[in-house]
Amino acid sequence: QVQLVESGGGLVQAGGSLRLSCAASGRTFSTYAMGWFRQAPGKERECVAAINWSGGTTYYADSVQGRFTISRDNAKNTIYLQMNSLKPEDTAVYYCAASRAAWASRRVRDYDYWGQGTQVTVSS
Repeated sequence: QVQLVESGGGLVQAGGSLRLSCAASGRTFSTYAMGWFRQAPGKERECVAAINWSGGTTYYADSVQGRFTISRDNAKNTIYLQMNSLKPEDTAVYYCAASRAAWASRRVRDYDYWGQGTQVTVSS
């Protein structure tokens, strides 16, 4: 069992930056792929970034490529999402997720554990 707790969300003006963190419990954190997903009202949950177990492979959605950076610190059981040049369309609840599979999947169904989410609001 893995428990995930996100932090770092908030309200920011367009063009600003936020860094989300996700702290994970469990001894096997370093074997999990991890992902950041977001869900805006009335929209499906989508993967914005994912990272494999070692951090050597990453995935980014086209909409955030070049603006967001995912990283992980296996010694601290934590992953991060650095979000720069934020846009109003980035407004959503952001979720951290863990997958027992080792690869950086973008599919919701590949993830086994989910955090409670943190709200990110970008004002224009």
